[in-house]
Amino acid sequence: MLIYKKCFSQQYNCPWVVYSLSKVNYLLIDASILPDVYKKVIEAKTLLLSGEAGSVSAAVKMAGISRSAYYKYKDKVFEYYENSDDSLTLSARLEDNAGVLSSVMNELYLAGANVLSVNQSVPVNGSAGVTITVRTTNLAVTSEELIEKIKRTDGVQSAEAVSNIKER
Repeated sequence: MLIYKKCFSQQYNCPWVVYSLSKVNYLLIDASILPDVYKKVIEAKTLLLSGEAGSVSAAVKMAGISRSAYYKYKDKVFEYYENSDDSLTLSARLEDNAGVLSSVMNELYLAGANVLSVNQSVPVNGSAGVTITVRTTNLAVTSEELIEKIKRTDGVQSAEAVSNIKER
């Protein structure tokens, strides 16, 4: 499925956004009914992000579209990702010492968690709050065991699950 911005201009009948509008609307459309150019723009963007294509020219050539088509739609067509039911958001308080967050990230890596986001506050009184969201699809341990391992990591003052969607 692809999302693209819808235009409600009286002057133009267009499937792209008119930035002068105060509200941008999105449509969720099954990709099978869209022209191939939209799918190929997504493909070119993916090739660039993955590093498979080193330039826009290479990406559009590999995807089979023109540079002008790519530039016309690249900021207007996005791939839709459903929120996975296999995620865990944890909140922790870490000492303000070098390498503490890195140690937590290492524990997540060793457990097989895929880190989706990390937000850390500025340290106050020697500690900082951090919120980490991970995909738990390939966890080698349960979410509870992962939290316990993080709690035992040097420099971690506290850790708890804020949300745990779909336990293994």
